[in-house]
Amino acid sequence: MIFYFTSTGNSLYAAKHFDNELYSIPQEMKKENRHYKVDRIGIVCPLFEFDLPVLVKDFILNSEFETEYFYIVMTYGMHHGGCAARNAEFFEKAGLHIDYFNTVKMLDNALPVFDIEEQRKLDPEKKVDEHLAMIRADLDERKRYIQPASKEEVDFYEGYMAHAIDYSASINKPRYKVSDKCIGCGICTRVCPKGCIRIKDGRPAYDYSNCFGCMSCIHACPQKAIGYAALQEKNPDARYRNPNIQLSEIILANHQN
Repeated sequence: MIFYFTSTGNSLYAAKHFDNELYSIPQEMKKENRHYKVDRIGIVCPLFEFDLPVLVKDFILNSEFETEYFYIVMTYGMHHGGCAARNAEFFEKAGLHIDYFNTVKMLDNALPVFDIEEQRKLDPEKKVDEHLAMIRADLDERKRYIQPASKEEVDFYEGYMAHAIDYSASINKPRYKVSDKCIGCGICTRVCPKGCIRIKDGRPAYDYSNCFGCMSCIHACPQKAIGYAALQEKNPDARYRNPNIQLSEIILANHQN
């Protein structure tokens, strides 16, 4: 049993390599009673600002798991910042033991930091399928392992945190902007895992009270009409979805209405 969250398909692609029994976290969060009892339970999700997405952490902390083997695998692009060791310790203090916590490097789709076209050129070097197969073997063997935090990754994380800027959004400080290329198709409303977007007068209207910046709306827009309002993008014309995942799969996983 795997619970996953995906915004551009990378984590869903990874999850498919580990198990056939997949459950979308945004869909599971609709349930009042979240008690799961099975022999092996996994969480697969992307790295957001060197941590689990707030949606995923909320799901883990406010659900009950009865299992012999609990694991977490996170997808990331360039640096993981020692997230495995840090979060394993966090969950241990919260009363949840993690048996296995690892990361897998995939294409980095953080638009303010990376040019997606340049990242696509680097993708073959990351040997994603080979790494996923290694993790699958670990899981099948019920290996006990927490990815250690190297000095390089700890230093990178601490440097990031020391200079982190608060990008929290509100109606007066929007995270995203919508250009005239918008055709009002509503795909953005269907991929948002928190139901933050509705179509008003033919254009997306955002409610930022629950938005955690997953970028699913930006990457899924077929017209590339959604972009960052205050941050400069490396390549505003480049968007990403894992080539092995269909848009319909992301909609099925995230749609809230």
